[in-house]
Amino acid sequence: MNKNIGFVRKLIKGKIAEVIFEQMMREEGRYTIIPFGYEHTMPTLAQYRSLVKVQTIIDNIADAPDFVLISHDKTEVYLVEVKYQSKLNIEDLKGYAKKLIERWEYPWLFVATPSGFKCGLCKKVLEEGAIGDLSENLVSYKSQAEYLKVLLEFER
Repeated sequence: MNKNIGFVRKLIKGKIAEVIFEQMMREEGRYTIIPFGYEHTMPTLAQYRSLVKVQTIIDNIADAPDFVLISHDKTEVYLVEVKYQSKLNIEDLKGYAKKLIERWEYPWLFVATPSGFKCGLCKKVLEEGAIGDLSENLVSYKSQAEYLKVLLEFER
């Protein structure tokens, strides 16, 4: 198999996980969801890449979480990195968590897997070596089940 095809499959599943996360959160209606990651900010910044100061900014943004969630009452702000894993791999998650904590304060990880959705504060992932299920306080179990069916349509 062409190595590029494997990379493209992972990229597509990652994008599917991001879309599912964003739509679940929008449907719940508790947060303003702002796409924040490198993929969203880079196209605009790329036109200024020749400016030295912009290059430093681009380097800093390269490891930005995928989304910012702001509660409608503006009392809570969450930075969320979204990942897809066909099988939950806590060692990989700990690596992502460590990298996020080095640059961001209180980042969260959301993981879409064929067995369900996981979500946790990066600090806890590192301390406990585990990540919990996505709480019904964030997304109802009914909605999670519906979106899991969508995710499974792309699994093979």
